[in-house]
Amino acid sequence: MPRELSIFGILIPTLLPLFLASALLQGVLDRLLVATGIYRRLWHPALARLALFVCIFGGLTAWLYQ
Repeated sequence: MPRELSIFGILIPTLLPLFLASALLQGVLDRLLVATGIYRRLWHPALARLALFVCIFGGLTAWLYQ
């Protein structure tokens, strides 16, 4: 995978689409976890959200750059 993507002649880093996909996926999972009430059982829900995002972003990055 190239380090940059060319979209209409503009070079953007490959990590930017991965970041946006991670944010979208984390938003979907966040709504699911709120609906099931899992966040009410956690000590620090904001920290759990951040950790979930980091895990998703790291997993997508590792999958792409294997």
